[in-house]
Amino acid sequence: MSAEDRTVADAVAAQREQIATAIKLAERAFRTGGRLFYVGAGTSGRLGVLDASECPPTFSTDPEMVQGIIAGGAAALTSSQEGAEDVAADGATAVAERKVGANDFVVGIAASGTTPYVRGALERALELGASTAIVACSPPPEDLLRRVSVAIVALTGPEVVTGSTRLKAGTATKMILNMISTGALIRIGKTYGNLMVDLRPMSAKLVDRSERIIMVSCGIDRAAARALIDRAAGSVKTAIVMEKLQVDREAAEQRLAASGGSIRRAAGEPPPVTTP
Repeated sequence: MSAEDRTVADAVAAQREQIATAIKLAERAFRTGGRLFYVGAGTSGRLGVLDASECPPTFSTDPEMVQGIIAGGAAALTSSQEGAEDVAADGATAVAERKVGANDFVVGIAASGTTPYVRGALERALELGASTAIVACSPPPEDLLRRVSVAIVALTGPEVVTGSTRLKAGTATKMILNMISTGALIRIGKTYGNLMVDLRPMSAKLVDRSERIIMVSCGIDRAAARALIDRAAGSVKTAIVMEKLQVDREAAEQRLAASGGSIRRAAGEPPPVTTP
């Protein structure tokens, strides 16, 4: 299993340009008030729900911003709902119920590339004018490939246990979804360098992390960082801009809003230098 798992990263890397396109589509959705939807069945659906559920605590996103839709509903998260994946109409209904529109981005996840529930969801999303993507680990039907905005097909090959797509295909899927959501949220200003600055200290762990992020970003000690967070009403991003510009909370919030949420632009810093 370990030897097979080592091949997953290469399969995903081969789709890096398609993943980059998906990141841009997700960013466009976010910047136009739209949402990112993941739609899948079984393991694929659970991975979509997992990625969506981790965005609010990591990036302080509204829970509506990234959503996971799984065939069989909430019960399918903890127990198999066999047959739920076979009803294309249910996928279409799930998309329609969430009032998907032209500003949204719907990502269908189907390890086999042929799950009817996912196909129904994508067909309905296309009718509603949304941008769409298919994430698969086997080639999807040609007609679907022609219709979606982007197809991410990481060919992970036969599984150690034949047909068990929770193995290599599941690993590849999680990697791809991580890249799409994280990449898009980075592009709308949810990070500063490699620091996840758009978080709020809602637990002891996050309180500590928030203080350390401000200490690193601003070169101040923990006591000063703690006081700064209090003055910023718990917002790490606001606290960093307050310290860098030596302004109050209101002024920092205005600068962030004017810069599209980017700390670097709000503080007037040059873009980072990338090494070839």
